[in-house]
Amino acid sequence: MSEEIEETNQQENKPINESVNESVNELNELNEQELNNSIDSQENQENQENTETITKVTGMYKEWFLDYASYVILERAVPSLEDGLKPVQRRIMHSMKDLDDGRYNKVANIVGHTMQYHPHGDASIADAMVQIGQKELLIDMQGNWGNILTGDRAAASRYIEARLSKFALDVVFNPKTTQWKQSYDGRRKEPIDLPVKFPLLLAQGAEGIAVGLSTKIVPHNFNELIAASIKYLRGRSFTIYPDFLTGGIADFTNYNDGKRGGKIRVRAKISQLDKKTLVITEIPFGTTTTSLIDSILKANEKGKIKIRKIEDNTAADVEILVHLPVGISPDKTIDALYAFTNCENAISPLACTIQDNKPVFVGVSEMLKHSTDLTVKLLKSELEIQLHELEEQWHFASLERIFIENRIYRDIEEQETWQGVIKAIDTGLKPHIQHLKRDITSEDIARLTEIRIKKISKFDIDKAKQYIEGLEAKIAEVTHHLENLITFAINYFKGLKTKYGKGKERKTEIRIFDDIVATKVVMRNTKLYVNRTEGFVGTSLKKDEYVDDCADIDDIIIFKGNGTMMVTKVAPKTFVGKDIIHIAIFKKKDKRTVYNMIYRDGTRGASYMKRFNVLSVTRDKEYDLTTGVKGSKLWYFSVNPNGEAETVTINLRPVAGITKLKWDVDFAELAIKGRAIRGNQITKLGIRKVEFKSAGVSTLKPRKIWFDDTVQRLNVDDRGELLGEFSAEDKILIATQSGKIKAISPSLSTRFDNDMIILEKWQPQKPISAIYFDAEKERYYVKRFLIETVDKEEIFISEAEKSKLEIISTEYRPMAEVVFSKRSLENITVNFEDFIAIKGIKAQGNQLTIDKIRTVNLLESLPYEPSLEESNLENNSENNQEDKNKKDVLPLAIEPIQRIEQTEPTKEFLSSKEDKAKKALERALQKKNKNTKDNESQTALF
Repeated sequence: MSEEIEETNQQENKPINESVNESVNELNELNEQELNNSIDSQENQENQENTETITKVTGMYKEWFLDYASYVILERAVPSLEDGLKPVQRRIMHSMKDLDDGRYNKVANIVGHTMQYHPHGDASIADAMVQIGQKELLIDMQGNWGNILTGDRAAASRYIEARLSKFALDVVFNPKTTQWKQSYDGRRKEPIDLPVKFPLLLAQGAEGIAVGLSTKIVPHNFNELIAASIKYLRGRSFTIYPDFLTGGIADFTNYNDGKRGGKIRVRAKISQLDKKTLVITEIPFGTTTTSLIDSILKANEKGKIKIRKIEDNTAADVEILVHLPVGISPDKTIDALYAFTNCENAISPLACTIQDNKPVFVGVSEMLKHSTDLTVKLLKSELEIQLHELEEQWHFASLERIFIENRIYRDIEEQETWQGVIKAIDTGLKPHIQHLKRDITSEDIARLTEIRIKKISKFDIDKAKQYIEGLEAKIAEVTHHLENLITFAINYFKGLKTKYGKGKERKTEIRIFDDIVATKVVMRNTKLYVNRTEGFVGTSLKKDEYVDDCADIDDIIIFKGNGTMMVTKVAPKTFVGKDIIHIAIFKKKDKRTVYNMIYRDGTRGASYMKRFNVLSVTRDKEYDLTTGVKGSKLWYFSVNPNGEAETVTINLRPVAGITKLKWDVDFAELAIKGRAIRGNQITKLGIRKVEFKSAGVSTLKPRKIWFDDTVQRLNVDDRGELLGEFSAEDKILIATQSGKIKAISPSLSTRFDNDMIILEKWQPQKPISAIYFDAEKERYYVKRFLIETVDKEEIFISEAEKSKLEIISTEYRPMAEVVFSKRSLENITVNFEDFIAIKGIKAQGNQLTIDKIRTVNLLESLPYEPSLEESNLENNSENNQEDKNKKDVLPLAIEPIQRIEQTEPTKEFLSSKEDKAKKALERALQKKNKNTKDNESQTALF
């Protein structure tokens, strides 16, 4: 595995080395060329004055550039893979450990102490220390350390204080396992790498720009890193994603494990406070509230978004209020903020670190594996050192016990020389050292001679024995840990999470973003005009024909009478050619806009018809929609925003022997294809003219339509409340407080009254129930009805002045509570289904009461299951989309209800309870269904 990683590193480092060598060679060649030119130009002077000499600096460029690049890469900009720290950060941590006494130190004092190790100024050290502190992991801060949310700088280093965090003391330092080197001036020793037992580089992240390369490692979540390390130790797969202190929302779909070529999309968290106010509560990584607000104001100035004012209430948490003008959609503005401001940013990670004194490119998964392996290695080293120390303690405690218990110290009383003392003790110990784990050295005997008389006199054999047994237990424990090193490492990581993981939960929400099409959310505050006579289009032609509102990022699509088409960008004035027959804002990848066209191929060729989309084109390129034969002529052209297919009449020129000179053609019989197709042949004879006969319906699949309540407009951009999927003949039901109701085809240009109280997809078989006050008769009525005429607005309450609608419901079996103004009158519950039968919209209804009503409250409706016929009607639209040539039946609920009023089921319907009413309706529907089966000419509705 290590060989594969090394081979990968060498392959990834090769382009960097080659790039540096190429740059050096270019500099050498350039320098030599300049020197040669200089020599040629001054050749005459050199012949006259031999005192001047020329020194080539090729070697300087080659050596000095590489030395400088290596120095910046290794000693300044790129962190080490071993401990995750840059040199300045490592020296700061080492200095803080030197000064650590548990109390806070002035940052200025720490900076000054760090300068003993770091060969740069105090400013760079102070800035690096503030950056470490703001990551809230290694440094315990006191004072004003700045704010990563607002971008406010920290106070001067003489005013703020710091000390190492408990986490840093536990994880980062261990002088026994640290390798040391000389400082830059040779006066002190500093660590080569700190023995960090945690994936610190991934937790903190790192960013740096060196010479010839850069690095950008984004921070990851503390607890998730620990969980991933545990999974790795257990041999399981893992995946880690970044987490930012600023929170926000992020899409890591293309993270690519943090390697080159990856991409992270981060967004601010924006919500709607009310219809006129948006609130930003979290900001993207890499931005501040100041930079975010500046980007919003700039977008507003450029007209890409429209806001009234913006407030920054950020304190401990982010709170930016964006106030919108009247009539501006909050949903659309949110998308526009993501599209045109720093509310959405893209981050390109580049995981570059230093390993074995050279830069390597590895993914974050490999970094975590390396860090975890290093942690296991360091834990093993610490356990081995601890075991050795315990064994040494046990060894000397055992010698001390033998030395005192057997009174060997008396053997040295008669010795006059040091060698004699050593020999006497050695001789006295030999009979008692069989159980020792190693040989006795002269240093051991020397330590025995240093035992004080007081300790010998007060020596307690039992305590000594207990102490040795305690050491043996500790030795057994450490030995067990070494034998089960992976389990010990897992427990170590679990301990870190238990001790320090609280409060370090994920702050950045992981989500997959939908791409925002800028042209759909841009504020169109510019008007587009066209001069058809001269062939110009643009925003500055204010005296000419108005086309539509546009934005400066929009494209325009133009169709001309010669059968050509082109797309160009919005500009003040652009020449596109004369004979313009259609111009509009171009919607890229728009599959719903369909163009219907009939043309003649050449001067005397056959005529063809076709239907096509324009999904994508090359800007400013002219496309011929005919076959390109000279003399081709356009007979007919139409634009259909929702894929409508009209019927046209073909009129031929009179020709001898041809009796049929006129017939109809339905575009619905054609499939929608690309703009480059030839189309279907209509006739080889000469056409005199093509006339529009009748409008058609959409041949496309149903489309989802939403209603944006703030701007009171329909849309297909997923903004507001979803009304449903609409096919060609589906309608929307609109009812107002003034008692008006209609079922109309949904159009994105439809405008709605301010007193609208019902907007939903219309179901023809679904009755409408209402309670209203008739001012002329001064009493309240209840009515139930169905809409019989579509695309026509009707009044369903009394037209007398001061008549008013109390309540309306589109439920199948609604219930209502009536509260009277007189307190003496008890509330009553109205079951609409029992109270009145379904009648015509003009029917007055049944009288409810003459007493004044204070309010009417809708209750929970009774349960209802549609009959088989009604279910078929609801699904009719979807089923018939599978076969475009199949015609649908008329809605079965309209005429049967009229029959109910005239036939026997009416009496039964009025007098029966819930089950009888349902059966009567079903019988009527069945009767109508039988009649319609015999009708061969069925009209398409869905």
